[in-house]
Amino acid sequence: MSIVALGLLASLAAGLMTGVGALPVLMGRTISRKANDTMLGFAAGVMLSASFFSLILPGIDAAEGLYGSVLVAALIAGAGIALGALAIAAMNEYVPHEHFLAGREGVEAAALAKIWLFVFAITIHNFPEGMAVGVGFGGGNVANGISLATGIGLQNAPEGLAVAVALRGQGYRRLTAFLIALATGLVEPVGGVLGAAAVSVSVHVLPWGLAFAAGAMIYIISHEIIPETHRRGHQNRATTGLTAGLILMMVLDVTLG
Repeated sequence: MSIVALGLLASLAAGLMTGVGALPVLMGRTISRKANDTMLGFAAGVMLSASFFSLILPGIDAAEGLYGSVLVAALIAGAGIALGALAIAAMNEYVPHEHFLAGREGVEAAALAKIWLFVFAITIHNFPEGMAVGVGFGGGNVANGISLATGIGLQNAPEGLAVAVALRGQGYRRLTAFLIALATGLVEPVGGVLGAAAVSVSVHVLPWGLAFAAGAMIYIISHEIIPETHRRGHQNRATTGLTAGLILMMVLDVTLG
């Protein structure tokens, strides 16, 4: 099986975990806000750990091997991280997701717009997650790709649940909330294919691709997930979840990668 096909299948499996996470809503179960913030903190921890252990450090090693200089490798990693963060910032700025329900007025309409902003934010940041999996496989390191796919799949579950719970809270049917949550993860295979294909073209793309994916995820952690977990005053729960997610992803990377 080609590396691109592996990247596609692994990122698809990771993306489908959003649907797995949303299953409790489909079955009519509810979840407390504290538990929701804890699980989103867990997702942030997995992404943070993956950014460093599975993307930035391997990217620096790859660049050092290509150019024979630690300084050049560090500069490439820094530039790639900055580009990844800027790319997601630009998407947040110019993709008109906040206008999904534009034209309606009233408190309820404003609340729905906020919900859809969250849904589209999850969808947007699932793209670099899929790309990270694809880049991991595209570099020829199957073990690293598997580690990334496993970790990102694990953190996709609470994100899918968060989307479904938010939609249910605004009166959407259980099946509709579940399907929308599932759909947010289906952008990951697109990112997976593009990431795997890009780094398969040239070995010189690999360190840039790894750092770019890391920068995109770090931006999302800081800009989207952590503020969401803290806005209801559950900082301790969210921090506990983040720490647990970081440790789990570190262990996965060390043992699988």
